[in-house]
Amino acid sequence: MTAPESPVPPRPIRVLVVEDEPIASRAHQAYVGRIDGFRVVGAAASARDAERRLRGAAGEPVDLVLLDLHLPDGHGLELLRRVRAAGSTVDVMVVSSARDAEVVRSAVAQGAVQYVLKPFTAAALRDRLLAYRRFRDQVVEPAGSGALDQVAVDAALSALRTAGTGSALPKGLTAPTLAVVAAALRAAGEGSAQELATRLDVSRITARRYLEHLVDTGAAERTLRYGQVGRPETRYRSVRG
Repeated sequence: MTAPESPVPPRPIRVLVVEDEPIASRAHQAYVGRIDGFRVVGAAASARDAERRLRGAAGEPVDLVLLDLHLPDGHGLELLRRVRAAGSTVDVMVVSSARDAEVVRSAVAQGAVQYVLKPFTAAALRDRLLAYRRFRDQVVEPAGSGALDQVAVDAALSALRTAGTGSALPKGLTAPTLAVVAAALRAAGEGSAQELATRLDVSRITARRYLEHLVDTGAAERTLRYGQVGRPETRYRSVRG
């Protein structure tokens, strides 16, 4: 008696990360790499590189793009317009600090499946990627197997709108304070936890926790400054976009 064949595992969703800040790009690639069913197949640091990649000039095909909007050679939405005009239907998840309502509306109008605001946690991105995978499982993969009824369509769209609970900040951190710390760091350009604490009238420990969270989410980077004597000073620098 012949043993039944083992089911073929589904192909991982192939992801292209478009982000010009090296630290943020590495963080996003690491976040994606930790999630079963997803695989990073490339990274682009400019609109030109991303467009070349999406036109199939090099590398594997792409299923999903994590798209930053602030690129050194153009706006991410302009890149998305050109890609759509070329006939590509690749799915796009915008990852940006841009909060302008018109930018968000334009991204949705051009088919962005998700819009994730920076700074965010690894869990927040994971939730949205898993929601996208549920959507893809219900609509994209079975597209050739027959028509969908209204229940199936509603379930697929509902999956995209469901982000889960993993986007919560670490215990003890609040979104309003995080926004204030991030804004203060951007205004200063760079600084230590003590300098930010003095500026914001909070404790050094509190400032450091928020600064470390910004580093963890790719919105800031950490460096050490060595002086004449004593321990090196930890400095933080805001990452653009």
